[in-house]
Amino acid sequence: MIKKTFQRIVNPKSQNIRIDQYLFISGCGLSRTKIREIIEEGKVLVNGRKVRPSYRVKAGDVIIAEFEVEEKPDIIIPEERDVSIIYEDEDVIVINKPAGEVVHPAKGHFTGTIVNALYHKLLNAPGAERKRPGIVHRLDKDTSGVMVIGKSEKAVRELARQMALKVAKRIYLAVVWGNLEKGGTITAPIGRHPIHRERMAVTVINSKPAITDYEPLVVFDFATLLKVSLKTGRTHQIRVHMEYLGYPIIGDPVYSGRDMGKIKEVLKGKKAPVEDVLRIMNRQALHAWKLRFIHPRTGKEMEFIAPIPKDMAELFAFLKKYPKSDQTPL
Repeated sequence: MIKKTFQRIVNPKSQNIRIDQYLFISGCGLSRTKIREIIEEGKVLVNGRKVRPSYRVKAGDVIIAEFEVEEKPDIIIPEERDVSIIYEDEDVIVINKPAGEVVHPAKGHFTGTIVNALYHKLLNAPGAERKRPGIVHRLDKDTSGVMVIGKSEKAVRELARQMALKVAKRIYLAVVWGNLEKGGTITAPIGRHPIHRERMAVTVINSKPAITDYEPLVVFDFATLLKVSLKTGRTHQIRVHMEYLGYPIIGDPVYSGRDMGKIKEVLKGKKAPVEDVLRIMNRQALHAWKLRFIHPRTGKEMEFIAPIPKDMAELFAFLKKYPKSDQTPL
C-alpha cells in the first residue's frame, strides 16, 4: 500500500455538493464506498476539521484527504476492435454502446469492455492506470445507447460534476409490459436487495433516494413505449423503478420482464403473444436514446442521439400489429 494525499480548494461552481460526491467527481481515484469510509474514519479534513459524508462544501473550503491505495495498479489490456463513435474531439468521446458489452473491466469481465477497446484513446485520462479511465457514467451490460467518456482531466472532472448535479440530461426509451397511459414520477429509495445481493430493490435499508420521470409515447394493446429521464443515478434505477411501479421492462431477466407469472399479473388476463415478444427481445428493452451536456472546454451545449438498435426496432414493428392508439412509434 502507498499513502496518497488529495487536496482541493472548492470553487463556486461546486458549492453545495455533498463532500462524498465532491471527492468522487474531483477525481480522487476512489470508489464512492471507499470515499465514505475514509470520511467516516476522519481521514478527510475540511478547513482542518473532520466532517460527515453529508457535509455540503462551500466555496473556498480547503479539503485534504489522506488515504492508502494498492501499490500495484490493475493492468488494462488494450484491444483492437471497432466501437461505434458518434463524436470525438480532444476532450470527449461520445459512443453508441451496443447491448451485451460491459463498460469497464471488473471481476468476470477483464477484457471485451468498452474501456479495453478505447484504451489507446484514454491513456491521458485521469486514472488511466486503473480500470475506469474516463468513465463518468455507465450503462448496464444489456442496455444499449449513447455514452460520453472523458479524455482529459478537465473533461472527466467537469462531466462527472454535470452528471452528479444532473446538469447533463439523459433520456431513455423503455418498453414495458402493460398499459401505462399517464406519465408521472417515481420517488422510491434504492439499495441492495436484502436477500439477493446481486440485485437492487426499492428498500429503506441502506438505500439512497431515487427519482425517475416517465412519459408514455405509444400505448400498444399490451405494452407501452416510454420516454424516461433520471433525476438521480442509482444502479439499475429504471429497471427497479418500473418493476416497483408494476410495469416491468419487457425482456428484463432480473426485474420480472421475463417472469411469466408476473407478466400475467400485469396483463390482467389479457391474451398477448408473450413468447413471441420474448423471442424478439432477449434482453431488457431499454435504450439510452439522448444525451445532452455542456462541453467541458467550449461551454457549448451538445446533444447526441443513439439510433434505435435492431432488436428494439423489431419489437416496435411487432407491437404495431397490436395497436391501442393511433400513435406511431419513433
